[in-house]
Amino acid sequence: MSQEIKILKNRSDIGAGTRGADMGIDAIEIAAINQNNNYFNSYPFEDIETENESIYNKVKNSFAKRIGSVYNVCIRLSEHVSDSIGKGNYPIVLSGDHSSALGTLSGVKMAHENKTMGVVWIDAHADLHSPYTSPSGNVHGMPLAAGLAIDNKAYQVNKVPEETVLLWNKLKRVGIDEQKLEHSNLIYFGVRDTEKPEDGFMEENKIKNYTVDEVRFRGIDKCINEAIDKLHNCDVIYISFDVDSLDCDRISRGTGTPVPRGFDIDEVVAIINAFVKTGKTACFEVVEVNPTLDDQNKMAVAAFEVLKKVTPVIEEVHT
Repeated sequence: MSQEIKILKNRSDIGAGTRGADMGIDAIEIAAINQNNNYFNSYPFEDIETENESIYNKVKNSFAKRIGSVYNVCIRLSEHVSDSIGKGNYPIVLSGDHSSALGTLSGVKMAHENKTMGVVWIDAHADLHSPYTSPSGNVHGMPLAAGLAIDNKAYQVNKVPEETVLLWNKLKRVGIDEQKLEHSNLIYFGVRDTEKPEDGFMEENKIKNYTVDEVRFRGIDKCINEAIDKLHNCDVIYISFDVDSLDCDRISRGTGTPVPRGFDIDEVVAIINAFVKTGKTACFEVVEVNPTLDDQNKMAVAAFEVLKKVTPVIEEVHT
């Protein structure tokens, strides 16, 4: 089916521990402007209403900070994504922090409720924490746990108050009132900064993480082809690209939680484009550019390089 690209701009950053990712989209647009590139005038777009003013509220749910507002943003984003796909569009989602990725994931599932969804998560972090296990309480470390509808109480470290439990259970039901993703249909690329509860869950459920070292040792094409085969039973695939999957020392530290020894831009582009070429992808997302932590807007420039190299392939395959 022929689709048209639509850009969804979600400037929410309330799920992160460091403010500033709300300006990431504008920073990417500035990178385009500075290159005299007409990218952001080439596609229709929608702005998602945020609740960034909630950062001024006293934090009540310390094990899932601002979770009520994150829930509201995820509901809105899921509806925009689902509606966009339903109208024949291919959404490219640009978000602030990664917490709202639950909204993206849920929106893809809503639009394809009777189909099997695969997720390719390109990130330095596993984002498998729940309020019961999170060391920080930042919800951008929880979107996949919510999508998988898990609490991971086997590794519980926090005594979570009832108010937070109720909101967490609501978050797990965003979009559709059930688990949205099977463990076997989640594949990581680049995860290298995790905690014991995440490691335990990944190991017990045999969730594959293609580390940077593995990709370079075995060969990127071999790893990508193997990953595509692992998702052969999936009807649709959603790709989420967190810029902290990139090497912060070689590229930029302009993201909330930079981690050394990451991918370079060409490696990330190769991974994304290979999945796009399967014809199964339904949505692509870029998150966590934080220009307040940057020098010369380098991370936004890197993110725009990825967009420039991925979007034409999406157009070729889907439009």
